[in-house]
Amino acid sequence: MQLDFFPSRTLTLYLAKLFIVRILAVLVMLVVVLMALDLLGATGKILEVEGNGQAEVLKYMSLRVPQLISRFLPYSVLLATLITLVTLNQNSEVVAMKAAGLSAHQVLAPLLLTAALVAVVSFAFNERIVTRANSTLKAWEANEYAAIPDESGGRANVYLTDGTNILTASSLVGTGEGLEFDNVTWYERAPGGIIREFVCASRATYAAPGWRLENPERFDVGTTETEALDTLVVGEALTPERIDLQAVDPDSLGFLELRETIDAFDAVGRRTDEMKASWWHRLSGPLSAVLMPLLGSIAAFGLARSGQLFVRAIIGMALGFAYFVVDNAALAMGSFGGYPPFLAAWAPFFLFLLLGETVLIRTEE
Repeated sequence: MQLDFFPSRTLTLYLAKLFIVRILAVLVMLVVVLMALDLLGATGKILEVEGNGQAEVLKYMSLRVPQLISRFLPYSVLLATLITLVTLNQNSEVVAMKAAGLSAHQVLAPLLLTAALVAVVSFAFNERIVTRANSTLKAWEANEYAAIPDESGGRANVYLTDGTNILTASSLVGTGEGLEFDNVTWYERAPGGIIREFVCASRATYAAPGWRLENPERFDVGTTETEALDTLVVGEALTPERIDLQAVDPDSLGFLELRETIDAFDAVGRRTDEMKASWWHRLSGPLSAVLMPLLGSIAAFGLARSGQLFVRAIIGMALGFAYFVVDNAALAMGSFGGYPPFLAAWAPFFLFLLLGETVLIRTEE
């Protein structure tokens, strides 16, 4: 048996080429189908806004496609693994490789190397493109697909607290004293938490101190009366610096930016479990591609003529999708504080790594 981890250079390139072509083919198929289904619901909402047309639909696609690529690239690696290994098994190529003295790990080595390269590309793609697309698309959706004055630094679905009172907005753009809120609602609550009145406004700007609401309408919960006001200043304790700490979307920040934000939150004693889990998942998420050849490897081994090839492919697919289910559940638990952030991001990865190795060693090695 060869002592090298990889087979010959020719065989390594052959398997890597087969694998990468199938990854790209499956990814393109998934993105095209899912983008078409997404447009069925989103196009109507985009075109409802006066002045929007084909350019805005294409803009939506340019922002949505990176999200779909990032989310479904690991699924593409899993399906490509099954397609590649089932094809090799059916053509008796796996039997030939094992007859030549290659171990199961050596057969999988080119696929694992290719998956590792895909993971590196995925991480870079998420950092350079997906985070920016997330920020712009969330702000645009929160503004109901109307034009955003300044997309730089735009944040969506803002929720801020000022003592017992709450300030919400559909979007927030700008930085420092130039911050502007759109579709603002100010909830004034009693000490027990009961809402006494709320004020709705189309826009809010910094009044130094506080935030000046434009064209506000006040609704008194006790009297059920609505009153139109000329102007109103609320949230005097909400400074721009404090808002920068509160209105943070982890999905819109880069890896280093998110780390700096976590440090800033820790310095003032704010809760950071969700952001820490997201930060660790920036690494474990792309690396999930490396697991897919290992989890799907059960489809490569065993005689195709035994009649169990289809069953093996189903088992490999089930293992792969089980990982994604467990990963999402652990990440949700980490965001709520049920698991430590590091454990929430990495436990599913190492669990299924050991599971895949166990299945491969006990069945083939």
